[in-house]
Amino acid sequence: MLSVLRVHLPSDIPIVGCELTPYVLLRRPDKTVTTDDVPESAPLDSHFLRYKWYRIQSDKKVAVCSVHPSEQATLQCLGCVKAKIPVAKSYHCSPKCFSDAWQHHRVLHDRAASAVNENGNEEEEIFGRFNSSGSGVINASLTGSASSTSLTNGSTPLYHAAVTQRSGGETWFEVGRSKTYTPTADDIGHVLKFECVVVDAEMKLPVGHPNTLLTSRVIPAPSPSPRCLIPVSGADMLGNLHSDGRISSSGSFTVLSYNILSDSFASSELYSYCPSWALSWPYRRQNLLREIIGYRADIVCLQEVQNDHFEDFFAPELDKHGYQALYKRKTNEVYSGNIHTIDGCATFFRRDRFSHVKKYEVEFNKAAQSLTEVAVQTTQKKAALNRLVKDNVALIVVLEAKFSNHGAENPGKRQLLCVANTHVNVPQELKDVKIWQVHTLLKGLEKIAASADIPMLVCGDFNSVPGSAPHSLLAMGKVDPMHTDLLVDPLAILRPHSKLTHQLPLVSAYSSFLRGVGLGLEQQRRRMDPATNEPLFTNCTRDFIGTLDYIFYTADSLTVESLLELLDEDSLRKDTALPSPEWSSDHIALLAEFRCVPRPRR
Repeated sequence: MLSVLRVHLPSDIPIVGCELTPYVLLRRPDKTVTTDDVPESAPLDSHFLRYKWYRIQSDKKVAVCSVHPSEQATLQCLGCVKAKIPVAKSYHCSPKCFSDAWQHHRVLHDRAASAVNENGNEEEEIFGRFNSSGSGVINASLTGSASSTSLTNGSTPLYHAAVTQRSGGETWFEVGRSKTYTPTADDIGHVLKFECVVVDAEMKLPVGHPNTLLTSRVIPAPSPSPRCLIPVSGADMLGNLHSDGRISSSGSFTVLSYNILSDSFASSELYSYCPSWALSWPYRRQNLLREIIGYRADIVCLQEVQNDHFEDFFAPELDKHGYQALYKRKTNEVYSGNIHTIDGCATFFRRDRFSHVKKYEVEFNKAAQSLTEVAVQTTQKKAALNRLVKDNVALIVVLEAKFSNHGAENPGKRQLLCVANTHVNVPQELKDVKIWQVHTLLKGLEKIAASADIPMLVCGDFNSVPGSAPHSLLAMGKVDPMHTDLLVDPLAILRPHSKLTHQLPLVSAYSSFLRGVGLGLEQQRRRMDPATNEPLFTNCTRDFIGTLDYIFYTADSLTVESLLELLDEDSLRKDTALPSPEWSSDHIALLAEFRCVPRPRR
């Protein structure tokens, strides 16, 4: 007879909006073991599985810490309450938690005070007086029995809950009858119970005892502060990317570049500082999707997108938001894992803004094989391939804009755009391989530029810090022959050094923060390195903080209108690195708004 051997959840901390999928191990009548579902529509040996989810509601109301949502709150900021800031943001699990978060938390107070002052009220009237330490007055008497209207379930659930049992001050509400369940805001602060039982298909009665599991209390999905679009061309308006309206004007377009951190790399060993529930893919994929959709970019370049995640999640989900998807999976000469989990580069574009003209796929392994055939001695070929073959790829797409800013001079001229998306994932000690891959990509782009009058964007994670040889090649069009990176060249593939050039007029988009004029630039300049004209960091872990990601553009055909504001270490809170519950990658997203400009006549 069909029987259930075991049920468990990958993570016992449920988050609002993130689907829970229990692992159910079954023994079939033939004694084989499986995890396949046995629904009522396809019973096995006249038996099927019935699932139920319950919300356990205690008479005690429980508040959740706004900084560490898996912890119960023990104190509340009265400044937030008086300022009518969402009550969920006012709770903290300890005085240390509140103190550590104050620099980030006070921004909420400042914004609320500014809004109130605009209406003619005094700030002190709202917040009261603060002590000399600069922290707000807090309510330290919060207990488990304290009630708050924000902790009650006021909204109607998608599945009509039914009271099934009440005992010992607890009420069980049935909230779902499928194997999976997605917690809602009504579940915040409550424990969920999953029940799985074998049912006789003819009698419709349970057979044996149900298998159950209890989760931790449901926590709200952490939400980082919105990042704004900062004009650099002298415009006066800041654009909030999380509003419903379009940001870019009709003649401009926005481009996002983001290494989303492949699930195969997101291990607790590498990122021990990040809570395990925040590293889980079911949580991260929803958080990443919310972030990406929130930017509303016209073109999206993602790196470290697993093959299965592209096909099963990103492509269909972004399709719902009007994006067409293109993908290039890494090659697998070196990769030894599951072919479905190998990552690659994904480029999406809004169908209402662009149409697809052509796609080029660059496989650096093939380029390595061609190189070793002509430039490496026969006795060194195997060693050369072992050094050069790293499975990296680039995806180059040519798009045609469905908008125009050519004006009356060329009203019918096609506006084409070439977008390159790559991830140069090469160990730091193989400096020659990294330079060679970047140079190979640029030479390919030069050929495209020679065949068409076309603006170009080069986006991606180059794993190269500002001032390195690959960065110099991209930004300056050449590499100083005395650059120390060139000392590592055992295969002599970089010689003569004079060949390390290109003719594309590439400029880093974020350097515009140091050249531009407009509101909000001073704060952004403090987050830039004036020596390199690049952000202080785009990658922030406990072991490394620095810039690895870039958006380059051809300055003779494109101009930067605005840039997505940079994060600083205060934005990440001083006790946190990336990834975190708020930001689900170890990289930050870069976004630039561009406008096509007429090329100078030659």
